[in-house]
Amino acid sequence: MENDAMVYLDGPQIYTCGQCRTHLTSHDDIISKSFHGRHGRAYLFDQCVNIVTGPPEDRILITGLHSVCDINCKRCGTLVGWTYAKAYEPSQKYKEGKFIIEKINLHLEE
Repeated sequence: MENDAMVYLDGPQIYTCGQCRTHLTSHDDIISKSFHGRHGRAYLFDQCVNIVTGPPEDRILITGLHSVCDINCKRCGTLVGWTYAKAYEPSQKYKEGKFIIEKINLHLEE
């Protein structure tokens, strides 16, 4: 049975779902702000909570072929980004297990 309890993050700057304000990640978990998603700027995060991960699928992205899983907000179901299951290019392996969330889907609580 899936755990449906929500995780609440501590810290001065928490990124939440832009739709329902569910905690997703912390400012401290940002690896890079230099990514692009389907709808513009996106951030690469080390960790993410309160998400549902979809099945892996291969996609050709700007940096090459990757196996990615869409991630949705656990509370409202909004598609917020994706996680990297596998990077086929050796130079992109650092992305594996990391999360892309599009800025348009984030709200910063300070």
